Amino acid sequence: MKDVFEAAIEEIRNNREFVISTVTRTIGSTPQKTGAKLLVREDGSGVGTLGGGCVEGDIWFASSEKIKRKENAEVRPYELNEDLAAKDGLVCGGTMHFLIDPIENKSEFEFYLDEIKKAYNGEKPVALIQMLDSDSQLEIGKKILVREDGSKTTNLVDSKFDEKVIKEARQLMALGKNKTLQLEGKTIYIEAFTTPPKLLIAGGGHVSNAISKLAKPLGFELNIFDDRKEFANQERFPEADEVKVASYSEGFKKFNVNANTFIIIATRGHRQDDAATKAALDTNASYVGLLGSKRKTILIIEKLLHEGIDEDSFSKLRAPVGLNIGARTPEEIAVSIISEILSFRLGGDQKSMMLDEKYIDKIRNKISKTSNITN
Repeated sequence: MKDVFEAAIEEIRNNREFVISTVTRTIGSTPQKTGAKLLVREDGSGVGTLGGGCVEGDIWFASSEKIKRKENAEVRPYELNEDLAAKDGLVCGGTMHFLIDPIENKSEFEFYLDEIKKAYNGEKPVALIQMLDSDSQLEIGKKILVREDGSKTTNLVDSKFDEKVIKEARQLMALGKNKTLQLEGKTIYIEAFTTPPKLLIAGGGHVSNAISKLAKPLGFELNIFDDRKEFANQERFPEADEVKVASYSEGFKKFNVNANTFIIIATRGHRQDDAATKAALDTNASYVGLLGSKRKTILIIEKLLHEGIDEDSFSKLRAPVGLNIGARTPEEIAVSIISEILSFRLGGDQKSMMLDEKYIDKIRNKISKTSNITN
């Protein structure tokens, strides 16, 4: 979405019309999920994607028509049934809801985009709140910006209503998530923005090295430290943004750790793991993963609880870290760890995506009926 916002700034500064369409809700199987965006310019070109195929084509056309006719924002559901999806080679069968928004107040929107850009670049997170459904059609697409301290640019509805929306927005800011909220007969879309996710690894061993090769392509800022210089250097971790030599009890203080930071403890031994885990749980990170056996995990957790760690800090611990994929090699273990982090960050349920048997039965019945008709 960053490329969409950058394109929007360029269009505003060149005094050109454009429409931004956003997926605000999905039901079932769809080619894109909530938050996906497409910007269509007045010359018909675009930036971003809504998943391609008939979905994107129809919303693209609707966006171009809004520019030509100077129409207001609207929310449009789009049902992607099996037959429609098949025309474009898509295997989907869900419903997508779009906010198709010509951005009427461009100076206001440019100000919001500047705040969002600052949030991306390391300043405090913000949330953009937009009206999707209201008694007044003119309110569709109305926007306010909310900051981490709860301040807002203007009223969305009124102080009492806005207070409830702001509470939801502040909960989404830490990880830059989005949510469609139904409240008092209105539908609101909340989209939070923060820095790119950061992966901070304590320990420079083989598993850490394998994890580092996966992190950057997935959009993570990568930081690593170890208490040994030969295991903490840029030559060993060329992908890393920062590599430092530091003790495991003090190393986290050398990095900017926020709620969008994911920590992995992968040191060389129990004693180092113990010190690093305790220090990591004392940071602002939302996720702390401890690599190791169940026996080692039990011993460390027992010590943490015996020392009286508070529940909020303890709840951040994932131990042993990783999804159970039967991993053995450092590369396989790295995949299991990154998969769990992505599931946590993106809201996955960590279950297999394999079709339920009921869908297989439906396919069999369909084929059977087709065969009977043919015969």
